[in-house]
This record gives sequence, structure tokens and C-alpha cells, in this order.
Amino acid sequence: MPERVRKPEWLKISIAANERYAETKRIVESHCLHTICSSGRCPNMGECWGKGTATFMIGGNICTRSCKFCNTQTGKPLPPDAEEPTHVAESIALMKLAHAVVTSVDRDDLPDLGASHWARTIREIKRLNPKTTVEVLIPDFQGRKELVEQVINERPEIISHNMETVRRISPLVRSAAKYETSLEVLRQIAGSGTTTKSGIMVGLGETPEEVEELMDDLIGAGCHILTIGQYLQPTHKHYPVAAYITPEQFALYKEIGLKKGFRQVESAPLVRSSYHAEKHICPAQKKNEGRNI
Repeated sequence: MPERVRKPEWLKISIAANERYAETKRIVESHCLHTICSSGRCPNMGECWGKGTATFMIGGNICTRSCKFCNTQTGKPLPPDAEEPTHVAESIALMKLAHAVVTSVDRDDLPDLGASHWARTIREIKRLNPKTTVEVLIPDFQGRKELVEQVINERPEIISHNMETVRRISPLVRSAAKYETSLEVLRQIAGSGTTTKSGIMVGLGETPEEVEELMDDLIGAGCHILTIGQYLQPTHKHYPVAAYITPEQFALYKEIGLKKGFRQVESAPLVRSSYHAEKHICPAQKKNEGRNI
């Protein structure tokens, strides 16, 4: 059995709870909502909830896939909750969010893979929160363009789909998603004129050259925003951490990404897909102001 890599000091965090944290927790629980913050054991939950922000997870809390890096429960999900879109929208109103982020589990069990539930959720958020900008982190919908189009048609300000890792490691840690399929999803989103975002983890055994190759692939697909964070093994049953990447290397990845043409790159050990997502909306809003309504 390989020796476990020791976690460095820069990854040790403290979770401090304040009144805003407690209020965010109350709103999430009282509306029977799921968040990727808790399901994914996000290291930034204390900070984000303490500021009144949370990434909502729709479609339930059971995923039909079993990726080796993800802590979300795998199994046979319940039917989608018809009231969930409204509950999410109401919670966003209660939190008075200027920018809302929504993700989901994979629902490969549904005929439309959950696309109509996604569309209803975005529509309801915009109905009850007309001044709130919306960012969605979507699954690949098995590459079915007509399902991706359902999300695009609801006009969220940012659509994100994560590549997760480099080409070589992708089949080792992703249970069903394929590298090329994810690129095609991002290419379709970018082709619609929507601000396009993707995220990856490092520390899975990739090389810097492979990360640069991934950046080139994303730029070629039209991706505008990239997030890069350290992979953290949720439990001993998950894919092991191969290395803890230094803050200096993360800073270098950011510099390289910006030179390659990304509008924005968030690259640091504790960066996650939706971490400080509100920072990404200003350029997106300016870009989308010119789009036809």
C-alpha cells in the first residue's frame, strides 16, 4: 500500500461559525435543500456560509454515477422534487443573493437526464429574483446537445461544466463522463454566446505539461474562465492524493492560463468551482448586455 502523502500547512483551515453561517444553515435546512458545500465536504464552507453564500445542488442528493474523487452519495435517486425549483428560488431571495450558483447530481436514470428540472429551476430563480445573476454548473447530459440547449435557452449568465482532470487521468477517476464529451459540451455553450467556465483538480498525478495541454483544449473549445484547485481525498475509499501542489505552482498555472487567453483564472489550493464565483460575473454581465433578449 503506497505511503499516504502528508497534508501541508497551507491546506489546514479552521471553520468559524457566525450569525450569517447559522442563518444560511437554517435557510438551507428549513427548505429541505441540498448543497454541494456539505455533500462535497468543501473546505470553504465555513467562509462561504459565513458570508451568506451557498452552492445549491438540485436533483436530490444521490448521484447515478460513482466518480472516484467525489463524496456525493451514489445509488438509485428518488424522483425529482417538483417543489425544489421554487424552494431554491425562495432561499436565494431570503439570502438576498446578488449572484446564485446551482449545480446538480447526475440523473442518468431520467429520460431527459434532468434537463427539464434544470430549466424550471433557472426559470424560477429568475422569476423570483429578477436582479440576481445566475451561474449553473451542469453535468454532461451524456453529450446530448438538445438537453444542453434546454439550459442554454434559460439564459443563465454563466454556464460551467467541469473537465475535472487531464486527458490521461480522466478515465481513471470519472465513472461515465468522457474527456472529449466534456469538451464538446463546453464548445456548444461557448458557441451560444454564453460565458463559459470549467474547473479542474490537480494533485491526482498529472504533470504540468498535461495541465497546459488541458488549458489549450479548453481555449480551443472557447472556454472563458478556469478554476484550478487541489484535489482532497474525501475518504480512504476514494482515489488517493498523488501530490499536494505548492501555492507557487498554482500561481504559475494562473499566469500561464491568462497568457493562453482565459479571461479569468482562479488557481490556488483551496479554490473550488464556485469559490468566489461572484468575482466572475462582472465581465460576464458586460459581455451579455449586448445579447438579444
